[in-house]
Amino acid sequence: MPLQFNPVKLFAGSGSKDLALKIAENYGKPLGASTLSRFSDGEFQPSFDETVRGCDVFIIQSTHQPNDNLVELLLMIDAAKRASAHYIIAIVPYYGLARQDRKDKPRVAVGAKLVANLLVAAGIHRIMTMDLHAAQIQAFFDVPVDHLDASVIFVPYIKSLNLDNLIIASPDMGGSYRARTFAKFFNAEVVICDKRRKRANEIESMSIIGDVVGMDVVLIDDICDTAGTLSKAAALIMEKGANSVRAVCTHPVLSGKAYDTVQNSVLSELIVTDSIPLRQESDKIRVLSTAELFAKAITNVNEHGSISQLFKVE
Repeated sequence: MPLQFNPVKLFAGSGSKDLALKIAENYGKPLGASTLSRFSDGEFQPSFDETVRGCDVFIIQSTHQPNDNLVELLLMIDAAKRASAHYIIAIVPYYGLARQDRKDKPRVAVGAKLVANLLVAAGIHRIMTMDLHAAQIQAFFDVPVDHLDASVIFVPYIKSLNLDNLIIASPDMGGSYRARTFAKFFNAEVVICDKRRKRANEIESMSIIGDVVGMDVVLIDDICDTAGTLSKAAALIMEKGANSVRAVCTHPVLSGKAYDTVQNSVLSELIVTDSIPLRQESDKIRVLSTAELFAKAITNVNEHGSISQLFKVE
């Protein structure tokens, strides 16, 4: 008996509208109509303006700050469930609260697990995301997780730069595995920036493990928040004799004075994806789109195809 493909409908949360439009264009189907109604006290209510009964519904929304983005996603999932959608897939390019993935000190929440519980309770059958801060977050879900890898977007760009003496760097010890995985695409060596923090978002000291003299260094990280770590690492790398340094970060959180920090740093460029919309333009920030990759993933999920083939770097 041939496989049955249910009708696909794509909807966007207000926090990821631009990315959702690009995904829909790459998929070849317009975004579904929806409305976000607001009350005078700030409460809001999303609604679908067309039927979703019996459809595979893909809801596109990153859960970056403010937390309204997460609540809006949960409400849209609930609305789709109550409207008799056949299958509900949350596309969450940036999974917020992912840095709270374990109990690393007494009396703290595990936010990443809580968000997973909320999404499943709301009614998702599947979640699609990219470059989680910690890969084990996939195990927080009791539904299938498609964990896409932004390397397939970044690697071709880095190769196009034709850097003569490429070396990959991790801005901290925790990101060394990510850096080594990225380095395999180039048969490159890895150096590590060992940092010590006084408290969150404040670095006490940093040192370089490895030799960067005369090298073109590419720093690899999943999140760029204040850009403090990257700017300090880049400055130290250049002091140690590097030829150039640039950074690759999947999710441009870029909070506080991050844009000024990047602009005033020694970084040649900061390469990010559009998982989170930029708040302002910068001639040092290059945005590579995830739309084509997510569109292919939607096709493969709907047609019961392979997701793993999307991890192959051209």
